[in-house]
Amino acid sequence: MIKLEQNVSLKSFNTFGLEAKAAHFIAFTTVNELLEALKMIESDEPLMVLGGGSNILLTKDFEGVVLKNELQGIDLIDEDRNHVWIKAMAGENWHQFVLHCIENGWAGLENLSLIPGTVGAAPMQNIGAYGVEIKDVFHSLEAVEIASGKYQEFTAEECEFGYRESVFKTSLKGKYIITSVVFRLDKTPTFNTSYGAIQATLDEMGVTDLSIKAISDAVIKIRQSKLPDPVEIGNSGSFFKNPTIDNIDYEGLRAEFPSIPGYKLPEQKVKIPAAWLIEQAGWKGKTFGEIGVHKNHPLVLVNYGNGKGEDIKKLAFEIKASVASKFGIEITPEVNII
Repeated sequence: MIKLEQNVSLKSFNTFGLEAKAAHFIAFTTVNELLEALKMIESDEPLMVLGGGSNILLTKDFEGVVLKNELQGIDLIDEDRNHVWIKAMAGENWHQFVLHCIENGWAGLENLSLIPGTVGAAPMQNIGAYGVEIKDVFHSLEAVEIASGKYQEFTAEECEFGYRESVFKTSLKGKYIITSVVFRLDKTPTFNTSYGAIQATLDEMGVTDLSIKAISDAVIKIRQSKLPDPVEIGNSGSFFKNPTIDNIDYEGLRAEFPSIPGYKLPEQKVKIPAAWLIEQAGWKGKTFGEIGVHKNHPLVLVNYGNGKGEDIKKLAFEIKASVASKFGIEITPEVNII
């Protein structure tokens, strides 16, 4: 039996630790409870689905219904000689799910260790780190259409994965609630240690026998050295996406800023690290009262305790404007601003 609560604080449900209230709040632990909850909601009432709350910036109270996804369960649903198909419910903690896969020897997710959030949010924004994205291991997902309550399965092609986005952030935004995701993982690992500082960290750790556990440990070590723990300092991880520009524009910028890093992409495109742009624009480590830009990672905006979401939003847009002014490059938030 689901419970409809009123005037509920969302402070403990967002990793920024920002105070905001939901007019109505329903937590669901089964798909049937979700369907029951959807029947209770008026068609014109604003709706927000919360998983781990690690990808939102709350700037005000939410005058609608918050649905808290607490669907749990992990099952091996199929396998062949080389692969396993693992179904995880959308409310599962992402990092705990990755560790569960590693413990069972299922390879493919180890580079995505310690990313905050839930399983359901992973395909929504095609999460990625250290050379791996969800689309590389994704098989399918199930979702409930909010308007009709009907179940639908989505293939990788139907999810229209792009850089930190999917169809659920574009044409189908706000129309479906993801309930479960199926991943195709490898029985024999293909190690990906080329990206970032992974190999250097493995060497530093004295790892000679490479394994998916060792790669996961290295990724965790790197992330913990760079990124603040939301339990200690409120944040949502990387606030901005890395921008992509034309190669000809990149070469022009290199003439003016010789040290500007860039990663070549297909179709004469280059991806620029947003962290570098923000640091060069002078924002790294800056503090403004209760909020600021983290001292170790300029992509991370932080709430030191009693910050306001509206102030963090204002800071984000000031950073965006200064990067555009200095480099002529538009950076866009990865975080959903509510």
